[in-house]
Amino acid sequence: MLSQIRIILVNTTHPGNIGAVARAMKTMGLSQLYLVNPRQFPSADATARASGADDLLAHAVVSASLDEALGGCRLVVGTSNRERALGLPRMDARDCARRVRDEVGDGIVGILFGAEHSGLSNRELDRCHYQLIIPTNPDFPSLNIAAAVQVVAYELRMAAKKEGQGQVRGRGAVVTADEMERFYSHLEEVLVEIEFLDPAAPRQLMRRLRRLYNRLHPDDNEMNILRGILTAMQRQLARRRIHSEPTDYR
Repeated sequence: MLSQIRIILVNTTHPGNIGAVARAMKTMGLSQLYLVNPRQFPSADATARASGADDLLAHAVVSASLDEALGGCRLVVGTSNRERALGLPRMDARDCARRVRDEVGDGIVGILFGAEHSGLSNRELDRCHYQLIIPTNPDFPSLNIAAAVQVVAYELRMAAKKEGQGQVRGRGAVVTADEMERFYSHLEEVLVEIEFLDPAAPRQLMRRLRRLYNRLHPDDNEMNILRGILTAMQRQLARRRIHSEPTDYR
């Protein structure tokens, strides 16, 4: 299980925090570290703070975009304590680790941590299936990113000890994050074609639909059905356009 978990740091500003995260990961048996647009990496500060986890830094994947970092992920979790207007299902680190254990199957799980001072944006959380929270003292809620990764990594390790208990069965492979993005692009295209979505005034429609389908967490077979429905709708729209065009009898 632990080998299938990808810790993704988004827009990390201080390289020392990257090293401290690597150390926190290695102590709990995690090895996949992805960095999205870090301000400074590689760095001597990162190596010094890693304290022996240099191998994780050496193999860290630096991505130019979140899309790139999420490639191949079948489950995506965003770490944030902030309430959002269009919220995801929220769970603490322990419950989330159990959910990861039960749903991981043969796929990669991406766990996102935002920039130190701003956390994850709404757009970044839109890519997630769940929101992971770490309950803290309300009078002093500040938690260093490496400490947050340590808490989550510990719970993942404890859940991995019970791997195989209560796993979801009877489903196909859950679709990856990039496959979900292709579906959302296709869905938006069709909604515009049928004039259900006005691109000039989209409001929150696509964000709400993302929340809906991310909760459903479709597998390969279900996604084939959804994409097939969208394709069939486009086919019918094309036929109607052809039949409605005026015919020149000259």
